[in-house]
Amino acid sequence: MKKLILIFTTLILLLTTTACNSDRASILFNKHPISEKNIYDYSVIFPRNTRIYYVILMPEKVESRYLYIQVIKKDNDYGRLGYNLVWTRDIRLKDEEINYYTDYFVLNEKGYYLMKVFSKDNPHKSLASAEFYVQK
Repeated sequence: MKKLILIFTTLILLLTTTACNSDRASILFNKHPISEKNIYDYSVIFPRNTRIYYVILMPEKVESRYLYIQVIKKDNDYGRLGYNLVWTRDIRLKDEEINYYTDYFVLNEKGYYLMKVFSKDNPHKSLASAEFYVQK
C-alpha cells in the first residue's frame, strides 16, 4: 500500500512540476525535399556529397524577419577549440514563410555537425539548434 501511495504521489509531482512554458523553434533534417507528406520522416545521418534538406519551424513570429544560419563542424583537428564554421546563410523570411523556412545544403566532409539558427533581433541567443552526422 505504501508503494502504491508513493508511486501515485511521485506521478502527480512529476506531472505538475515538469510543464513547458512555451514552444521553441526546431530544426528537422531530411534526405528528400520536405513536403507535408514527409516532414516526419526526418533523419540525422547523411552520406557525403548529397543534399541535406532542412526545415526550421518557428512557433513564434520573428520580429525582424531576418535569420542567420550556421553549420559548425565539431572536430579536434582544428585550432579553434574543436569548432570549424563550415556554412552560413543570411535569410529574409517572406510573407508566406513567417513560421517556417526550408532549403538544403551539401557537405563533402564526414563528421559531426551542429546547425544553429539565430534571429537578427537577438544574434546572441540561439533560436534553435540541431545535430547531425555526415558519413563516408
